[in-house]
Amino acid sequence: MTSVSTQWGIVLHSLLSVLPVVEAVEAGNAIALLLGVVLSITGICACLGAYAHKRNGQI
Repeated sequence: MTSVSTQWGIVLHSLLSVLPVVEAVEAGNAIALLLGVVLSITGICACLGAYAHKRNGQI
């Protein structure tokens, strides 16, 4: 099983390799897209962590 950093590297590489192909996408839109993806993943992980703590009776 690959490490988390390797998986993040693969995801980041795939996103960055797709973005230059689309010339209509400006740099600001690309940054907003990457920021949105990162914040969405962080939010999902936070919700899963809160759910797990609640389920185990730790909250």
